[in-house]
Amino acid sequence: MTAAIIIALCTLLLIAYSFDLSSKYTRIPSVILLLLLGWAVKQGTLFLGIQFPDLSQLLPILGTIGLILIVLEGALELELNQSKTPLIKKSMIAAILPMLALSALMTYLFCTLGSCDLRSSLINAIPLSVISSAIAIPSVRNLSSYHKEFVIYESSLSDIVGVLFFNFVVMNEVINLNSFAVFGMEFLLMILLSFIATIGLSFLMNRITHHIKFGPIIILVILIYEVSKVYHLPGLIFILLFGLFLGNLDELKRFKWIEKFKPEKLDLEVHKFKEIVIEAAFLIRALFFLLFGFLIETSDILNLDTMQWSFLITSSIFILRALCLRMLKLPLLPLLFIAPRGLITILLFLAIPVTAKIALVNNSLVIQVILLSAIFMMLGLLASGNKSEKPNENGESHGISELEKPI
Repeated sequence: MTAAIIIALCTLLLIAYSFDLSSKYTRIPSVILLLLLGWAVKQGTLFLGIQFPDLSQLLPILGTIGLILIVLEGALELELNQSKTPLIKKSMIAAILPMLALSALMTYLFCTLGSCDLRSSLINAIPLSVISSAIAIPSVRNLSSYHKEFVIYESSLSDIVGVLFFNFVVMNEVINLNSFAVFGMEFLLMILLSFIATIGLSFLMNRITHHIKFGPIIILVILIYEVSKVYHLPGLIFILLFGLFLGNLDELKRFKWIEKFKPEKLDLEVHKFKEIVIEAAFLIRALFFLLFGFLIETSDILNLDTMQWSFLITSSIFILRALCLRMLKLPLLPLLFIAPRGLITILLFLAIPVTAKIALVNNSLVIQVILLSAIFMMLGLLASGNKSEKPNENGESHGISELEKPI
């Protein structure tokens, strides 16, 4: 039995790898195929009468580790310089504004149509308002550098702000000036701790001479994130800052204090570290979505009671996104389609306190919104192909397709 499980697991991961390779040509996000594969495996086990223990407890564990690695992977790829300032500003607005607008809209609908109280409605609305970097980042690998950087910034910031927003509402039954003051202090404390931890981990990476080097660094990163969660601190800020610091050593060389890190030597270590993070992120992401697909019940997908709400929420996601992109003078193609819900939505949904749960937001609704948003992204990327609008240096659209670029 053990051998059969290992063989099946290795086979599934190799199939997941083939999905990752083929997405470059098919433009079908690998997460769609992973969910389908996980669901198909579940149907096969039911048909064959194979019994499995309850695996649902593994989902938040894989999800948390996956979120850390995916945000870290994205941050390591980002460049920080003055030319990126307009891009960062616009991605921050695109991450925050639609999230707040969608949360407000769903809170209003849950309160009026679902007869739910304001705080519970808001807590249940936030998970559905956050873009999933776990799905968005791998899906834009084949887009232009501008679009890819925008999505990495936007989805990473959406994850961070979404978690901050969710924890703030959950932790404060009454929101007043005192709660904002405590939140501000926690935020500043996390910035300080992130700076200290980043410096410490960078020194370790440069100083460790043992042949096992990057495993302990990744374990320490996960440990710092989890400890910060225990004390209700925004740990994703640390992940983002750590990745940005390591990924932008060349930009930081103008500061004298950076010489203490021996940036030339550290650059080589960072390159190796980045490769390991990418590999680990792929494995954890593949396992998470395979398991999520395995745990999906067909009755949840086809639940007609929540289908209308799912279509309403998904439509609102992309209508608000279109308005925001137009306001920021950003191209609609292909950015409009890249607003999937996924890993972070599941993690926040599972973290909703029992006392704050509402009947409208259940497994069926969450699964349907995740699938609809992912399918819409897939269809949009397939339809847009290479005909994405060309932005200028400020991200403003000129309406020129990629096919019209001079060679």
